[in-house]
Parts: sequence; structure tokens; C-alpha cells
Amino acid sequence: MADLDLSGPAAPPRKNGELAFEEPWQSRVFGATLVAVERGALDWERFRARLIARVAEHDADHPGESTPYWSCWLAALESLLADAGVCRPDELALREESLAARPPGHDHR
Repeated sequence: MADLDLSGPAAPPRKNGELAFEEPWQSRVFGATLVAVERGALDWERFRARLIARVAEHDADHPGESTPYWSCWLAALESLLADAGVCRPDELALREESLAARPPGHDHR
């Protein structure tokens, strides 16, 4: 099981002690990551290191701007899945386009 950081550069956003998600996709990508780790498709420490690097890249490129944590999380996950040959970036882009084209009300909030 993944050992989530509760503080530090990889710590997920929290509100009143609970994980904080602003959009449904954020909780889904969080859950998908944990499932990938539990099933051995993804190494937690490699993911964590990639996430920290993505957050640092964003902060360096956009000083003073708040970090879009879950976007960095998603970018880290996608890049590791691509590196492992699990899912190519073009396949992910097609899937994202397909989901974005769905009519309102199909997001199962």
C-alpha cells in the first residue's frame, strides 16, 4: 500500500484533515493511482518522486502562482504509465477527448 505523505512536497491538499478534491476527476485519478500501485503496475516511490518533480517544475516556471496539485499528479501518473508502456500519450489524449465530448450529466458526480 502507498504511504501517502501527510506533509512535504508530495502531500495532497487537505481540508479539515480530509483529502480535498475540487473536481470529480481529481478523486478518480487519485483512486486510479492507488489501484495501479496496489496491483504492481506502478511503483509508489517512483510516482512520488515524479510528482515532486512536476510540482517543482510548475513552481519554478510560475513563481508566486498556486500549484495545480492534481494537474501535477495527473501529469506524473501519465508520464510514468507512458514510460512503462502501459498507455501511450496519444492513447491518453484520445481518451481525454472522448470523455470531454460526452454530454453534460455523464460525469457521475
